[in-house]
Amino acid sequence: MSASRRSFLGGTAVAALAVAVAPKARAQARAATASLTVSTPMPAPGWALLQRQLLADNAEACAAFYARYFDERGYFLCFERWGANDGPDDAIENVNNWPLLHALGGADRVKAMYTQAWEGHLKQYTAAKTTEVAIAREGMFFKEFNVQLDWQHHAEELTMFNVQGLSDPNNPRFADRARRFSALYMGEDADAPNYDPQHKIIKSLMNGSRGPMLRKATALDWAGDPFEAGHRFFMEHGETTYEQTLHHYDEYTDVVGDHPLNLFSTTLALNAYMLAQEPKYRDWLLGYVDAWIERAKANDDLLPSNVGLDGVIGSSADGKWWGGTYGWGFSPVNPVTGKREDRSRVLRTILGFFNAYLLTGDDKYLDVWRKQADRLNREKRTVDGKVQTPTMYNADGWYGWKDGLHQLNSLDIWWFSMKPSDRARAPDHPWVAFLEGRNPDFPETALRKDLARVAEMAKAEREDTTTPDTRLADARLEFNPASVSSLMQTMMGALHIGRPPWGPTTANAGGSPLYARLRYFDAEARRAGVPEDVAALIDSMTADETAVTLVNLSPTQSREVIIQGGGYGEHTIKTATFDGKTQAVNASAFTLKLAPGAGTRVVLAMDRYVNQPTLNFPWDR
Repeated sequence: MSASRRSFLGGTAVAALAVAVAPKARAQARAATASLTVSTPMPAPGWALLQRQLLADNAEACAAFYARYFDERGYFLCFERWGANDGPDDAIENVNNWPLLHALGGADRVKAMYTQAWEGHLKQYTAAKTTEVAIAREGMFFKEFNVQLDWQHHAEELTMFNVQGLSDPNNPRFADRARRFSALYMGEDADAPNYDPQHKIIKSLMNGSRGPMLRKATALDWAGDPFEAGHRFFMEHGETTYEQTLHHYDEYTDVVGDHPLNLFSTTLALNAYMLAQEPKYRDWLLGYVDAWIERAKANDDLLPSNVGLDGVIGSSADGKWWGGTYGWGFSPVNPVTGKREDRSRVLRTILGFFNAYLLTGDDKYLDVWRKQADRLNREKRTVDGKVQTPTMYNADGWYGWKDGLHQLNSLDIWWFSMKPSDRARAPDHPWVAFLEGRNPDFPETALRKDLARVAEMAKAEREDTTTPDTRLADARLEFNPASVSSLMQTMMGALHIGRPPWGPTTANAGGSPLYARLRYFDAEARRAGVPEDVAALIDSMTADETAVTLVNLSPTQSREVIIQGGGYGEHTIKTATFDGKTQAVNASAFTLKLAPGAGTRVVLAMDRYVNQPTLNFPWDR
């Protein structure tokens, strides 16, 4: 029999606080002011014990993985090469989710490992050079950034960096890179003229620290130098020869002009802005995203996949709004199967709009995607009694039909807006069902699933027979043991957008910042994440309220946890109601003191997206 929410949480039910929503005003996040105390005893809930076990098991498995696949410099032990199939971006992806693990409360050694891996990665691929690919003959990195590639792969490479600031905002190297990397796309670096401020375009799909590619791309540009594909190395996409790897990219030629994939670059400006809230970064981000909104309006509510160097839709793709590599009509031949595969990336690019929403709370950044979904759904057809909607378009019309209505990104849009109308457009999901009171077993089920994955990946590492000279950079990606989705959902009420994403209707994408309802900090240790022995479970979220149960599992030690509204203090917590009392907070964060063995369910009245996001710790504001 399923437990009720009250008994499952192990706390006393409290009445929700009705609070009038104040008009939204963007301001700096106020520092934590309130300090509240909980002394009510709470028996250790099962979910709390599982959270603490998962934090510990993750750290142990990551340490074993790191010892096996990285050296003392932080270099990933592999055959170094350049290429979109396998290259520099894949090497650092082996520590994806590790910064999130630490920011949740994982061991400090996790932070030490991923920091060393990042520093080593930059040195490793600055030193690594190509022989035939001209752009990388002086190094695959220049100024610590990939010399030239597309933003699907740039974003994947920056997945770790884009959340490094959660636990390490005062790291001067992080701050320097956040600003320098942003400069590459804001017209501030003479070596990288990627951006045209007049037309508000990034000039090419292929761009980087040595600037944009303003010619037809070749297969070599994408595939990299010849190597023993399929002989010494396992190939993720099934190639058995280098020639097949090369032919994979035969049709990847049209790269001149802007593409929605370049919207992933907005996270660079977001990182830089959240350091000290310098207006130029916010202005650039919003200006660039706004330009794409206007392009969608001019293109029947569809984001075009090519904008020419003159700012005209399709002008660098023979007038085709759907043209270009990774465009709406991009279905190249897979040389392994001999069949065409649909490889548009337009529908993966919503993160740029989420970044703009994080800064403003302006619904227009979500509405452009609602309208695009409506436009695709207008093209629906029925085959054998099943509704299908398209995902691709070319000169012959719509194709790439998928069963059902178009719902990609719909749950994510609802998570931001919390509008009933957006929820009605989205499918169900076990986590969402839990938040809506329909799936009380979700936390323990999800946490146990992640615990099982950690154990499975640790076993795979022990049984792995690859060696550095037979291992490509992407060979162990799927065996990275860090498993944090259940922790992000249960503790922070957060979206885990990644590879793979948190749900089947979320775009598969790298490089996401943190989108979270709450975050936690250890008030005594002065670090990100819940203190030792503390667990947290968010069981309800609405537009103006969040309910979270916090418990201190230590029978002898008190703990102090700082609770923050949003991943970056973008929400104001107005009041906290627990144990029958309501106390004012009126700040982006507050401190909760938990007596030994104490816990309670706290209902937070909130104003969301009213503060400018910041990476600063609450005690530094």
